Amino acid sequence: MDYRQIPALFVAEAPGLDFLNSVATPVDEQIDWIVDGAGLQDWLQQAGMVSAEALAEMRGRFASAEFDAVAGEARELREWFRRFVTARKGRPLTAADLRELEPLNRLLERDERYGAVVPGAESAFEFRELRRWKSPESLLMPIAEALARLVCDEDFTQVKACEGPRCTLLFADHTRGHARRWCSMAVCGNRAKVAAHRKRRKDQEGAGSQLPD
Repeated sequence: MDYRQIPALFVAEAPGLDFLNSVATPVDEQIDWIVDGAGLQDWLQQAGMVSAEALAEMRGRFASAEFDAVAGEARELREWFRRFVTARKGRPLTAADLRELEPLNRLLERDERYGAVVPGAESAFEFRELRRWKSPESLLMPIAEALARLVCDEDFTQVKACEGPRCTLLFADHTRGHARRWCSMAVCGNRAKVAAHRKRRKDQEGAGSQLPD
């Protein structure tokens, strides 16, 4: 299915997991929102990681083939980090896991950040960290930061996979009782309710047919 037909999903409550969810099966067919350079740009803008103005300025300087190549790198990064998360979700991270994160640290070393005084929302000015977008590869930097914040700030014992039979979405369970089971009650949660209702009806009909005449 064409990723342009449906908005990207942001249900994980953690940007790093939302990145992993940029390929998913929300209905019946798998959708990859980062299938090409245009998709990567759209996803980054929807995620609030890169402004529309910065992306427009970059499109004026670089060819679409360069963005497509970076989208390929993003997909590789996504699948590598998915393996890391899938192997460790539901348990605390330990110092021994740091060795596996070396590729992420190497990526973070390439970042170009600087600080600036900009107009403030609640005061005249505020200090903000900004990023230089020197090449299409720099689009990987906000993603790398989101992944780093995930492993540093998130409780991995509450990183879960949706219990939907076909769903591949991951999320951080921030509910009070940590009882979240679904990526979304409107999607997989509702499907589970419908399936349970149908099973109850079928069981009741089966029990009724076995009653003696």
